[in-house]
Amino acid sequence: MKVRRRLAPYYEIYQFGRKGWIGLKNLGEEDKKLCRKALEFARKIVKEKKPHLLILDEINLALHCKLLELKEVLKFLDELPKQTDVVLTGRYAPKKLIERADFVNEIKLVKMPKKLVSRAGIQY
Repeated sequence: MKVRRRLAPYYEIYQFGRKGWIGLKNLGEEDKKLCRKALEFARKIVKEKKPHLLILDEINLALHCKLLELKEVLKFLDELPKQTDVVLTGRYAPKKLIERADFVNEIKLVKMPKKLVSRAGIQY
């Protein structure tokens, strides 16, 4: 949260998912509703603020889990103004998004603790 306060004039963060980690097997209608709300909010932000950079964190995982429709995300990307660069994060990116992207990076897990304690602002 210290970074958020120091950089506040330069960027904004909006979060739409449920608090904490609930696991991929525990997703439901509430999560679909939150994802749709987030995508609509992103549309609104793009129209109103015309950002130079838009990061849709974990949207690939939302697509993989069927919380969003790929055609809706592709339509959103088609509507972006030219000055807006977009970063889509998350595992299991759909092939169509990979093909469409200018850059694709993959992060490989090398090591992790046996017991992972999630912390706000770090893992979620």
